[in-house]
Amino acid sequence: MPVFSPPEKRYAGYIFDCDGTLAHSMPIHYRAWAETVEKHGGQFPENLFYNLGGIPSIRIVEILNDKFGTALEPELVATEKERLYVERIATTQPIKEVADFAREVAAHAKVSVASGGILPVVTQTLEAIGFKDFFPVIVTSDQVKRGKPFPDMFLEAAHRMQVAPSDCLVVEDSNAGFEAATAAGMDFAVVGRP
Repeated sequence: MPVFSPPEKRYAGYIFDCDGTLAHSMPIHYRAWAETVEKHGGQFPENLFYNLGGIPSIRIVEILNDKFGTALEPELVATEKERLYVERIATTQPIKEVADFAREVAAHAKVSVASGGILPVVTQTLEAIGFKDFFPVIVTSDQVKRGKPFPDMFLEAAHRMQVAPSDCLVVEDSNAGFEAATAAGMDFAVVGRP
């Protein structure tokens, strides 16, 4: 099965998730999470990690605390995890089918990134996969009130692109992202795990 099959329909705006969609970075994120959480006395099973795709880091730590009865410090663990990920960011590769599609649609439509990550890390990830300064609009979880599965991030991206939400396609790999796109009144295309 292909990782990504672009839809036939054309849209005025395309909103791409970053990790797991444009960038094959999820395994690198998972290792950084697992090592950081274990260091602080917690656990983070890999299947749970993929189920929480798209959710902001601080919220993930809160979910882990609820699920496993731990008292991990959300801000501290999230910051350490991001630092560890950034140390390894250079090894990130693009997901070719999605990267090619982004370049193709940018010729006739507006494009943006909406990611559950934080801006400095998302920007470095995009740079690592050859998309430095490619996306005129980048919306991250630290720029909106509520992250995925709420629609805020996608609505903000549509607003900044000056495209009606109903004329946007979200390209996503996570359930939280699919829910957010639906809540925003947008179509979405699914990216499978490479």
